[in-house]
Amino acid sequence: MAEEFDARSNALKLLKTCSFAALATLADDMMPFASLVGISARDGEPILLLSDLAVHTQNLKQRPAASLLLADEDEQAADPLVRTRLTLTGRILVCADQKHAKEQYLRHHPLASSYAGFADFAYYRMESRGAHIVAGFGRIATIPVDRLFAAVDG
Repeated sequence: MAEEFDARSNALKLLKTCSFAALATLADDMMPFASLVGISARDGEPILLLSDLAVHTQNLKQRPAASLLLADEDEQAADPLVRTRLTLTGRILVCADQKHAKEQYLRHHPLASSYAGFADFAYYRMESRGAHIVAGFGRIATIPVDRLFAAVDG
């Protein structure tokens, strides 16, 4: 008998272990713009350290709507398309508590301390509104974010 797919557990694993994600924003011409960013989501919703000089940050300041794609960094599958992946959609906003965000982010990305203090950098958080996981054939689910993040905090 096949093991039952637990979408939330798989999503939580990705949130706790992923260091990087693809960030998709909308440019001035409403065309999608994707970039690679460091993330820390071990304590809940993702925290990002972004530079004001980056195109994605400029896009977010105009339109905070965005998505993040996280992929399992530990799976050794020859074909990356069979790896577990999670897409979060929502808005990316400046963190109100920059000190707490810094502590969380640098715990996960200690090498970022060499540039985290530059004046053009700030910490942002994703206010997630949707979560969709693909973990292989027949292992696809949309997860209510209130349920997903309640599990991270609890």
